[in-house]
Amino acid sequence: MESTGLGWMAWTWQTAAFFIFIAAALIAMGIWERYAPGGNPRRGAFGIDTTRGDRLFISLLAAAFVHLLWLAFIGTPLWGATLLSAGLAVLVFRYV
Repeated sequence: MESTGLGWMAWTWQTAAFFIFIAAALIAMGIWERYAPGGNPRRGAFGIDTTRGDRLFISLLAAAFVHLLWLAFIGTPLWGATLLSAGLAVLVFRYV
């Protein structure tokens, strides 16, 4: 029997949405870099120079850890972790 759609990898719609978001963020960052090159480097709270791409990477990495810790200590559903991660991303882009 042949699988169709995302079933071959046992993906849920949430997993597909996550990867679509990552792709969309990378495309948006590429377009942003095209029209405003340089990435707006600045020295942030960590004392290192970061660009937009660095801040995106830090935000995504932090979101992964927030979700893992949420699962470890609170469990499902993950809407709270997602909201916390979005707020953290705003802070990272603003202050880091």
